[in-house]
Amino acid sequence: MTRLRGCLGFGLGLLTTVIATAASAAPAAAPALLGHQVPLELDGAGTAWLSTSTALVLLMTLPGLALFYGGMVRRKNVIATITQSVGVFAVATLVWFIAGYSIAFGKAGALGGYSADTVNQFIGSFDAFFLNGVGMETAHSLLPGIPEFVFLSFQMTFAIITPALVTGAFAERLKYTGLLLFTALWSLLVYAPIAHWVWGGGFLGGAGVLDFAGGAVVHVNSGVAGLVCAIFLGARKGYGKESIVAHNPVLTMIGASLLLVGWIGFNAGSAGGANALAGVALINTILAAAAASVTWKIVEVIEKKKASLIGVLSGIVAGLVAITPAAGFVDPKGAVLIGLIAGPVCYASSVWIKKLLRYDDSLDAFGIHGAGGLLGALLTGVFASTAINSLSEGANVMTQLIGLGWTIAYSAVGTLIILIICKFTTGLRVSAEAEEEGLDTHLHGEALESV
Repeated sequence: MTRLRGCLGFGLGLLTTVIATAASAAPAAAPALLGHQVPLELDGAGTAWLSTSTALVLLMTLPGLALFYGGMVRRKNVIATITQSVGVFAVATLVWFIAGYSIAFGKAGALGGYSADTVNQFIGSFDAFFLNGVGMETAHSLLPGIPEFVFLSFQMTFAIITPALVTGAFAERLKYTGLLLFTALWSLLVYAPIAHWVWGGGFLGGAGVLDFAGGAVVHVNSGVAGLVCAIFLGARKGYGKESIVAHNPVLTMIGASLLLVGWIGFNAGSAGGANALAGVALINTILAAAAASVTWKIVEVIEKKKASLIGVLSGIVAGLVAITPAAGFVDPKGAVLIGLIAGPVCYASSVWIKKLLRYDDSLDAFGIHGAGGLLGALLTGVFASTAINSLSEGANVMTQLIGLGWTIAYSAVGTLIILIICKFTTGLRVSAEAEEEGLDTHLHGEALESV
């Protein structure tokens, strides 16, 4: 009870400070352009497409990922699993508004004797906290034809789904309060800096690391974080000793279908406009998903003599993950090859490696997103073509490895530190009794009707 009062007091104090800071920082008149801004030169078609893509990517989390994950857990944890995605949406959105966008896509100024260019290699600015300085006539320098509000909304949907993917690693055993604190800290301290390194003018993008729509920023980042979470929390009660099976594969099918459709916005929207590159990313996305689903199915049939619905759907997601960093850099033949390789690689990671190393990555956050993102990022260095995108010039596996190394190291260490903070504040794992009862009734007081 004392800890709860302390957390509530801290939360109220923080909220008061946030409101006061926002009020004092609000400008009386339109400010001069921030370092990352340019005057808006409206591209109507591009704005319409990016707005549509924003809706599609948001659909990936709610309800896509929520249903995809919800169908794969046991009946007693369905509501809790879906509620995790809802909670992540709310917290990650507010973090993006308060500071995430500014840190990820702002242009830093001089700090502590270091030049602006040096600081900007690692972190964005603090000028756009609470979206201060963002107006109706401003655009980000990356996309001068798109209103900045649309640009930041599109990027916000990526910031939402990334921590939502992590929840698959600790499904069926995490406290809801722990989830909310973890999401807030992780979104701010892990996701936003890595996004800046690759997309916001940081040192990885400057070094030539190619990541079209988030192979490293989203999938490797969330996969590594998920693996750290799974190991830190330990396995679910009965894992490896009793049968733990998906309660509703049909629910997972609905979620996977929404993910597939939403991924078109995820990848084709990352082209930044209504253009030919968006078309290439679109077809590449669908081709890779189909190819990976086929090869996953083949491996599963060889090993188990059956092709499960969950397996076929997992193959689709594996292909989508693997093509994400490459969607706007490779031609359709390259996309098919990436998908064909992704199926068995992600199957091996999700089934064989997990069993061998005995960690409980509940819904294969690392097995699919971590392994698929790693594979896709590396193969981007192999198959990237200047005939598709001029930025592919100089693409190579070594540069991609450097980007992956930084992403893995920072995500792993940052996630571990955040987990330790959460453990000694809100707590992380539910009690054994709560886990046995089910998180739906224990944490949320709700349950699916028996049928």
